[in-house]
Amino acid sequence: MKKFPTLNEQMDLIQAGTEEIIPVEELVKKIEKSIKDKTPLKIKCGCDPSRPDLHIGHSVVLRKLRDFQDLGHRAVLLIGDFTAMIGDPTGRNKTRPQLSIEEARKNADSYVDQASLILDSNSMEIIYNGDWLSKMNFNEIINLTSKYTVARMLERDDFTKRYNTGVPISLHEFLYPLAQGYDSVHMKADVELGGTDQKFNLLVGRALQKETGQEPQIIITTPLIEGTDGVEKMSKSYDNYIAFSDSSSDIYGKTLSIPDELITKYFEYCTRVDDLDLIKESLENGKGNPRDLKRRLARELVTIYHDSDFALKAEQDFDNLFIKKDIPDDIPNIQIDSNQKLVEIMVSNNMVSSNGEAKRMIKQGAVKINDKKVADMHTEIPSDETVILKVGKRKFLKIN
Repeated sequence: MKKFPTLNEQMDLIQAGTEEIIPVEELVKKIEKSIKDKTPLKIKCGCDPSRPDLHIGHSVVLRKLRDFQDLGHRAVLLIGDFTAMIGDPTGRNKTRPQLSIEEARKNADSYVDQASLILDSNSMEIIYNGDWLSKMNFNEIINLTSKYTVARMLERDDFTKRYNTGVPISLHEFLYPLAQGYDSVHMKADVELGGTDQKFNLLVGRALQKETGQEPQIIITTPLIEGTDGVEKMSKSYDNYIAFSDSSSDIYGKTLSIPDELITKYFEYCTRVDDLDLIKESLENGKGNPRDLKRRLARELVTIYHDSDFALKAEQDFDNLFIKKDIPDDIPNIQIDSNQKLVEIMVSNNMVSSNGEAKRMIKQGAVKINDKKVADMHTEIPSDETVILKVGKRKFLKIN
């Protein structure tokens, strides 16, 4: 028979690092019944594979899902391959581009492996909402849309702003929160997790469950974290993200670039350190050195997404590069048989994502050959010399 921690032990862990629980008293009742019946709660956490990589902003809600796993409950990671084709309108001031099912599935391929860096893969359940949403007929869709009104949809801030300013809202965007909500009905979810920006969508799920006679799910929201710029929420769109799949040196270097004001927040929501209170206190009383704490934070994050050996190596390489001004020992090496354009080399070796970015980096003075800035967009790399190409602060390539 399954033995769960006590109610107080569970609530302490669940409430830690959460923004809002709606409603708390119903969650208490669900946990009490779960303990009495020795039956785990079904916890839903959905993510749309609109892009192929997860970043540490996603880790906040995944860590909360892991908390429920550790308490003995059923953690269900719902991959929204079908809803990704609609595009979540949350926080958008215009319609998102729609993905094909093939694009969504391709992006989803790496999600499970990445999520396993946070979740216990042995007890994690993976489901895809395309398995049921794609099979709904038009009668079923009409019935679903009858459960919600346009007035309630326009309660969303982003829809209201777009409506009032004359920015078009496509009807399929209204279907997104209904589709996400119907996932909860299909799954019979007890609890749904999401960032604070997902609150409206999560509440739609709760309302639809009531409409269909199910016991409504509990809503638990987690904070959104700012990206490395300290201004916008972490997002690939803002290029202020730290991806799960980033190299150890990139995770280390990006972490050191965050504003001091984010140190505590990143420790609290992106790691599981035991001395968080001491870290907060040291920053508040001025005894903690922000630089040293960021170095520790960087090691913690590299350890999570790689391992402790990679963390130490990343720190050594960073020190060699930025303190001792040395070049790392293990930079990539290519050989060329004839002169090649610098821009082409930068793109083909993934130092930049496009010709446009390459030219922009050159214009900004962020590209060096043998420690000398490159100013000419048409520069060619000679095949009869060995050169060290540096792009930005951390990307190197040896060419010979």
